Amino acid sequence: MTTLQGKERAAYVQGMFDRIAARYNLMNRLMTFGQDMRWRRFVIRQAKLTPDSRLLDLATGTGDIAFEALRQVPGVQVVGGDFSLGMMRVGQYLPLGDKVRWSGTDALNLPFADETFDAITAGYLIRNVTDIPRAFAEQRRVLKPGGRVIILDTTPPPNNLLRPFILIHLRYIIPLLGRLISGNPDAYKYLPDSTQAFKTPDELAALMRASGFENVAYQRFMFGTMAVHWGERR
Repeated sequence: MTTLQGKERAAYVQGMFDRIAARYNLMNRLMTFGQDMRWRRFVIRQAKLTPDSRLLDLATGTGDIAFEALRQVPGVQVVGGDFSLGMMRVGQYLPLGDKVRWSGTDALNLPFADETFDAITAGYLIRNVTDIPRAFAEQRRVLKPGGRVIILDTTPPPNNLLRPFILIHLRYIIPLLGRLISGNPDAYKYLPDSTQAFKTPDELAALMRASGFENVAYQRFMFGTMAVHWGERR
């Protein structure tokens, strides 16, 4: 599945997220032992929003990051963009779902004018796009000068004493949970596989800088298996 490229990979990922939409939030809580909520709070703090800010939350899914923005900064205008309509349909019926402007969105061809948003967040997007530089170029295009981009994604496990245990969790525990909870074990085999094949935090930071973002930095979480990157457009 991770060997798919181009349109085939995009179609697979889109269908996969549609299939797991109903149990996606529950699986996130179980896979991360509830830590994903802490990471999302950190993402919004890094966005440095004000009540008159406009936020684009890409790969919004069921809206977890978008909702966190609304909780932390009441009055912020939030657009949630995703190419999985099934995920967004679930989010529309959750608390605060009526406060988000939901938008079917291709991350490689954003349907927004230049310099529209004060901040862009993206949770678990970059690992799944077929052209990372293009995704970053589009984010930079629709971001206002001085705006911030914040990226939450998995990272390959670091080479340390915990690596064998992390790999067991990725290769066996997560697919088992996927089978029991979501009924879609293939989806939860793809997610760990794509994590191990993804960029290291330093590689992703270098791609952000190459795309024109400045003051790029990151912080790792959960034994180094998650990272939040951020940067600014000047």
